[in-house]
Amino acid sequence: MLDTPLIEFREVTKRFSEKTILDKANLSICENQITTIIGKSGSGKSVLLKHIIGILSPDEGSILFRGRPVQEMKKGEWEDYRSKISYMFQNNALFDAMSVYENIALPLRQTTRLKKREVDRKVMSRIEQMELTDSVDKYPSELSGGMQKRVALARALVTDPAIVLFDEPTTGQDPIRKNIILSMIAHYRRQFGFTAVLISHDIPDVFFISDRILLLWEGKIGFHGTYAELTRVRHPMIDEFLQSIEGLRDELTGLLSKEMFRSRYALTLGGGQADTTISAVLFCVQFDALTAALGAQAALEVLKTLGEHINNYFGPMGGFSARHSRDEILTILPHIGLDEAGQLVREMALEIQQKALPELQAIAKSRSGTSQCFEILVTSGMATAGVSDDIEQIMEKAKADQKIIARYQCGKEGGSK
Repeated sequence: MLDTPLIEFREVTKRFSEKTILDKANLSICENQITTIIGKSGSGKSVLLKHIIGILSPDEGSILFRGRPVQEMKKGEWEDYRSKISYMFQNNALFDAMSVYENIALPLRQTTRLKKREVDRKVMSRIEQMELTDSVDKYPSELSGGMQKRVALARALVTDPAIVLFDEPTTGQDPIRKNIILSMIAHYRRQFGFTAVLISHDIPDVFFISDRILLLWEGKIGFHGTYAELTRVRHPMIDEFLQSIEGLRDELTGLLSKEMFRSRYALTLGGGQADTTISAVLFCVQFDALTAALGAQAALEVLKTLGEHINNYFGPMGGFSARHSRDEILTILPHIGLDEAGQLVREMALEIQQKALPELQAIAKSRSGTSQCFEILVTSGMATAGVSDDIEQIMEKAKADQKIIARYQCGKEGGSK
């Protein structure tokens, strides 16, 4: 038996004058997951969020919380439901005249009857968890954009919500900062155990932290599933949406998106000739270990540089690459056998070892501001690809062949032989 969804829409319709925004929309949001809502501009994503939080009510249909229709709740039940939801605004919505402490304390002072000592305990706990202790008396204008995001998230979490809604949390940020914010949401979701619902245009970056994806299309939920399922589904509606996104590239690394990668792979196989020679290389950098040692920004700089290096090295010879998880990059080398591919990887590894890793080490130290010992480790695995192999099968074969090709550890350099 399937678990009851945390939030469920059943045949929800919402109209503004003659315009129908939501048209018998059905969706489920599962507890302790990150669900990302995507869709074209004006498709009703923000309207959907406003229905979850109760700012809007459906004209038809029903919204359920833990299986109970919201419209049937008594006043006390409704207030309890609303108290479980928090909202992180697109532009942070911090009050310039208030300190970091006062901004974070505001929801507790407005929505609870907690005594001053309990408010202080909760606020300082979130401040420490978000590593904002040195900024407690500062004002938003004195903080960097990333620090402001942390303050906004601390404020959203200070009431211990079950659900946090994020409306375009990375708008206006550069690729590194976008990924820092997304990593931060994923990290604190695991730490605090809330359910996250995001609206985002930052595709495909946001997909790497998402458990489920909802595609809102012409007022209905056109797709509901995982990123892997999205890339496999062939449907005109999904194809049209993906084609509407300019470039369809991983903005952080400059590599292809998974969707474009899959299309390019299918094109490479052409008519499915059995003698098509294709080699695949799976590169991996230990992102979580780097993040723990250096912080998200330094780890993302490492990943960005590695992606650019792979693209610059293999692109001119017809190779194409995509990030298939947060720290895995798959490269396809058409018309190149495994032996030749192995030699190319060894040559590229030497370049990484001699040029890229010292540069990455310097970037990591400057971004993290730490002098502690850390390791940058790059591995690769190779496999042949045939007409009957899908991308997931290729990746599994390549994972079984993973070897260290380059390493930087506290000033000691070394790679595979």
